[in-house]
Amino acid sequence: MATNTSTNGARPRLYFLAGIFCVWLLAICLRLVYLQIFCYGDFERRAQHQQQRSFDLSAKRGVIYDRAGRELAMSIQVDSAFVVPSEAPDLANTISLITRITKDDPRVVLADCSAHKFCWVARRADAEAIERIRALNLQGIHYQKEAKRFYPKRELAAQVLGYVGTDDQGLSGLEREFNPQLQGKPGKLMISVDARKRWFASVEKEPEAGNSVVLTIDQNIQYIAERELERGMEETKAIAGTVIVENPHTGEILALTNRPTFNPNNRKEIKTEALKNRAVSDIYEPGSTFKTVTISAGLEEKITRPEEMFDCQMGSIVINGMRIRDSRPHGMLSVSDIIAESSDVGAIKVALRLGDERFYKYIRAFGFGQPTGIELPGETRGMTKPVERWSKVSLAAISMGQEIGISAVQLGSLISTIANDGVRVPPRIVAGTMSSQNNPQNTPQTIAFHPAEGTRVISSLTAAQMRQMLQGVVLHGTAPKAILEGYSSAGKTGTAQKVDPATGAYSKTKYVASFAGFAPINDPQLAVVVILDSAVGLHQGGQVSAPVFQRVMQQSLEYLHVAHDVQLPANRQVLLARRNVPDASLEESSPDRLGASLDMAEANEAPAIPSQTKPSAIGAQVVMAAQIARETEGVAQPAGTEASSFPAANSQPTIAENSGAQTSRAGGTVVLDVEEGGIEVPSFLGKNLRIAMEAAQDAGLDLDAIGSGVAREQTPAAGARVAAGTRVVVRFGR
Repeated sequence: MATNTSTNGARPRLYFLAGIFCVWLLAICLRLVYLQIFCYGDFERRAQHQQQRSFDLSAKRGVIYDRAGRELAMSIQVDSAFVVPSEAPDLANTISLITRITKDDPRVVLADCSAHKFCWVARRADAEAIERIRALNLQGIHYQKEAKRFYPKRELAAQVLGYVGTDDQGLSGLEREFNPQLQGKPGKLMISVDARKRWFASVEKEPEAGNSVVLTIDQNIQYIAERELERGMEETKAIAGTVIVENPHTGEILALTNRPTFNPNNRKEIKTEALKNRAVSDIYEPGSTFKTVTISAGLEEKITRPEEMFDCQMGSIVINGMRIRDSRPHGMLSVSDIIAESSDVGAIKVALRLGDERFYKYIRAFGFGQPTGIELPGETRGMTKPVERWSKVSLAAISMGQEIGISAVQLGSLISTIANDGVRVPPRIVAGTMSSQNNPQNTPQTIAFHPAEGTRVISSLTAAQMRQMLQGVVLHGTAPKAILEGYSSAGKTGTAQKVDPATGAYSKTKYVASFAGFAPINDPQLAVVVILDSAVGLHQGGQVSAPVFQRVMQQSLEYLHVAHDVQLPANRQVLLARRNVPDASLEESSPDRLGASLDMAEANEAPAIPSQTKPSAIGAQVVMAAQIARETEGVAQPAGTEASSFPAANSQPTIAENSGAQTSRAGGTVVLDVEEGGIEVPSFLGKNLRIAMEAAQDAGLDLDAIGSGVAREQTPAAGARVAAGTRVVVRFGR
């Protein structure tokens, strides 16, 4: 009985314990359900915060091409270094060592890394910096491939292209203007850390490459313009300068260059002043180049004619009590001579016949006081006043290029309008874009350039009369230094006093010298604008800007193989016949050679004066832009990559002309030596590409450069005697 009693007493306890166990088990299950289902999202977020970090993986930016498909801006794969702070035994020391290499502020980097599980310490750094960081063999430092913007031609067209920041966002130029199209769509990179503090990186979403942009710029003409502007500034000690080369029929900008400039590959060395694209953002008083508008308006309104005589009153006139003087006294001048001699008094008298309203109508019709619409950021509309705000001397002042502010690109549009039979076609620098989705393999394409619709400003007759008068400026006026060899040319000089910020009055020593012209006369193929700011010593447009125009125009026309319209001097023809070499206007030369004008004959051979031009004392220029632009040494590149070389003209997108304007892309003429014994090949060994190019240029040879770095081999060997224009193959290496 005792046994049964104890058994009966134990059962309730067992049931009680079982009940407690079931309740406990149920509570655990409910808790697990609560944690696993209701709190799952919160715990997952906490875990991800502790173990993972996701950040954008930048897309590869689209390529910026010139008109022949040559890369001006591209993206290459480089290493970026990041640190996982939990893996670094001494984070402060690690950051200190790395920032000594990257030149970043160690306090800023350390603060960023202390606040995160992951942070960049050398993002898109150059190859040398990454190798130095690797050599430190620091714990917690890891590497990830990223796309970095690279400009293979360095300073070439720097203000046009612009540059990008560390985050691959366009900060200036076309990189900024077309940033949405170029940047593409970013991807996602996931960094995970396990319980043992080991990290794992995985691409969660692949980035989509951006679209490419094709420019109207011709890389070789751009180089010509930059080199000659640089030379002109060295000769005149000018503080700044601009050159624009434009196709007057289509508005295509073939070259646009500014000085000072910068190398977009070296972001940390870029100065704010060098970023300014003076061609579109700077306003200046045009001076006498604006007389083109004054005389055009007078001819169009039929209030005068080219041969009409005006009394220029020995270079002095009084307007509302203000005396205005010419640079030198003139008596009776025809309208043609008013332009040729750049008489302020004569221009004022034509403007007085026009009156305020009619003159202002033509100012607006030529595009002043409004942006041209060129695809570059920061374009100014210029500075014009409505007629109701004109003073009693404004008509006279504006007629000679004062009291009005214009940009260089507006001046280019003005001279192109005269060259284009009186029709103004807005300038353009972008031919089109290419979608990366439609062309993933970057196969050859043709981009159709569609010029903007033109607006007739003056009649064909007036334009023809103006072209004839502007030719007189070159032949017997203020710009004899703009005479070309083998081509007729025309243009207008300008010399404008700068306003002194300290006094608010015109400076007696600071001037803006300009020249705007085109060639050939009857079928203009190019219009060129040259502006030099604050030249020292000689400062008139005809003295300092016209020579730059001559060199740029001469070389560009030869490069484009535009047919000569003026007979070459007799000595040149003799040289051509002596060496049995065809003239550029008769037969196309090798397409892979940029070309050059012929060397001047020996000093004792007096050149014959062609019937349509005057003798020129301009030395020959051997242009090697196609080779020079391949030089990329001095720019840090990631290991295993090569600087971009020129692809064949049809290997990348090129511009298909969509207008009746004739455009040539042929190579240039050969260079003849004036001596019979041939040229002794200089030694190029040990020289970098630029120095070798200059040595070849001085010797009258065509250098074919292979690779980059310094010269290692050359054929023919140094000391061999060869004919002028012979190609010397030089192999460069690091």
